[in-house]
Amino acid sequence: MADPSSYRPKPGQIPDSPGVYKFRDEHRRVIYVGKAKNLRQRLANYFQDLAGLHPRTRTMVTTAASVEWTVVSTEVEALQLEYSWIKEFDPRFNVKYRDDKSYPYLAVTLNEDFPRVQVMRGAKKKGVRYFGPYGHAWAIRETVDLMLRVFPVRTCSAGVFKNAERTGRPCLLGYIGKCSAPCVGRVTPEEHRELAEDFCDFMAGRTGTYIRRLEKDMMQAAEEMEYERAARLRDDAEALKRAMEKSAVVLADATDADLIAVAEDELEAAVQIFHVRGGRVRGQRGWVTDKVEAVDTSGLVEHALQQLYGEEAGDAVPKEVLVPALPEDPDAVSQWLAGRRGSQVSLRIPQRGDKKDLMVTVQRNAQQALGLHKTKRASDLTTRSRALEEIAEALGLDAAPLRVECFDISHLQGDDVVASMVVFEDGLARKSEYRRFQIKGFEGQDDVRSMHEVIGRRFKRYLQEKERTGGWEDTPAPTGPVPGPSDAASPGASAPAEPATPDPGDGPREDDGRPRRFAYPPQLVVVDGGQPQVAAAKRALDELGIDDIAVCGLAKRLEEVWLPDDDDPVVLPRSSEGLYLLQRIRDEAHRFAITYQRAKRAKRIRTSPLDDVPGLGETRKQALIKHFGSVKKLRQATIDEIREVPGIGRKTAESVAAAFAAAAPAAPAVNTATGEIIEEDDGGSTT
Repeated sequence: MADPSSYRPKPGQIPDSPGVYKFRDEHRRVIYVGKAKNLRQRLANYFQDLAGLHPRTRTMVTTAASVEWTVVSTEVEALQLEYSWIKEFDPRFNVKYRDDKSYPYLAVTLNEDFPRVQVMRGAKKKGVRYFGPYGHAWAIRETVDLMLRVFPVRTCSAGVFKNAERTGRPCLLGYIGKCSAPCVGRVTPEEHRELAEDFCDFMAGRTGTYIRRLEKDMMQAAEEMEYERAARLRDDAEALKRAMEKSAVVLADATDADLIAVAEDELEAAVQIFHVRGGRVRGQRGWVTDKVEAVDTSGLVEHALQQLYGEEAGDAVPKEVLVPALPEDPDAVSQWLAGRRGSQVSLRIPQRGDKKDLMVTVQRNAQQALGLHKTKRASDLTTRSRALEEIAEALGLDAAPLRVECFDISHLQGDDVVASMVVFEDGLARKSEYRRFQIKGFEGQDDVRSMHEVIGRRFKRYLQEKERTGGWEDTPAPTGPVPGPSDAASPGASAPAEPATPDPGDGPREDDGRPRRFAYPPQLVVVDGGQPQVAAAKRALDELGIDDIAVCGLAKRLEEVWLPDDDDPVVLPRSSEGLYLLQRIRDEAHRFAITYQRAKRAKRIRTSPLDDVPGLGETRKQALIKHFGSVKKLRQATIDEIREVPGIGRKTAESVAAAFAAAAPAAPAVNTATGEIIEEDDGGSTT
């Protein structure tokens, strides 16, 4: 590990002009490339106190052994040079998007004497017109099959074409009218090229002209009583319409645009791009990347634009690019895009209308792509095993933690304070073992005190189970998913919201065969938070005399792992599968906690004084509301009037009246425009 001060440039040596810089390691390999409007200001950020740097940036500057830079004239030149160097040196600390698949394109080889329509993958070739990318090759073939009726362009390979030239006989497509058969001279090279260019125009979005022309020719043929020709033209027009229907209209103004959306977490990001031409989605693609550098959404968007358009030119760069966040220097990026296209390019964030609605769809696809990527990564047994081993090594455990429990605290400004406990066994979520807690020991907001209470309650239950059964040291430890029952009856805990059917299992069980509650201890307890939360959890375990369970905390801000009694955190490598697993466990605990907290708050909002009436069930509550029409009218009713409701006796009526009398009257709703009080006349319950 190098000391950045050992290669820091001397004061005044760095120019204050735009430029591109490279960090190299001790072997002279380029490990990071960046650009800046002001090189002096940007590079100074890398040579501050290491404690103030982002963990990924800190890793980069300590890996580097030297830095060098190149001065350029404008920010646009810096953007171009940065892209060129990233492609040339492939630096390990730069964000690099990778396609999750090789996307197929519909290609027309205009660089040949007889252009050919075909499916192409890989690097683009000069002189070939591309459309797409498409999600599947079969989607391209379906579209081409429909369009060959109207544009019978060659689709055969060079070998088939030469064989037909030699024998003087066309292939099957030539016989059935789906190829103009230039191989046997049915059309001239000029006529065939015109067909190919018309095909490209139609695919580029200029569809109305051809359909109107076919319909006009059809009507003329019908007037001349050439009914067979008219029927053929009708079928041709229908084929083109079906080809158009395969890509629905999403933007009514026939816009040419690319929409880019980003979904990200602390370690990874997914990018989705929708290519819209003529108002229709003509292609879709996606990338996934590890966030190897400290980069925000704006930076991810800029990297995506570089990769997407770095080798494109002309119409391949659309007139409009819609993004979720603008790059750091949007003007420079817009100029760079305009240079690639050869005309003005609009780079902006959609604010309203169809474009914003479509951006929501693209964003949803990006979220799903990121989730699918994580699911594939988590489902791999070898990866999970390596993750558990890395956690054990980083935390100094004797063995891999096969059972991990994670705790999180959730509240809304100090109200409805709850906690969650999620369980991962062998690196997979065990949802039937999840537990939820209400904080009962105190009022108000105190995450540290809440964590101490929850850990204490959970492991007090474990000790009670162990004492009640006389211990279970001889019982085999779980090596796979261990079933667990609902814990709704336990103090302060409720049943898991996502129960699963219990497996038979080999764990400790009651006499009737049901699994014991809180029977298994984890090998590792993870808390959502930093050093204070970890200290509270450890203190709770110490008070119970438990010293064989490891504790750590994962701080969300910098993804640092904290251990009890350690002043410095454990920083796992960015590529660590162990860090990825800890993050998944922490995020699941947060999701489970906040879901419970929101449900609890919603239930509190929906409560009414009728809930405090003993013996009054839901059916009679609804009967009361239905009889009086609203809670307000029920509140104003006398005991005798309440008794008129079927099933309500005097004692119950008195209890209902007493409940409303004890409840504080709700503040009246006021129309702020007129100042009048809005009468409560609906049938809903009050808070």
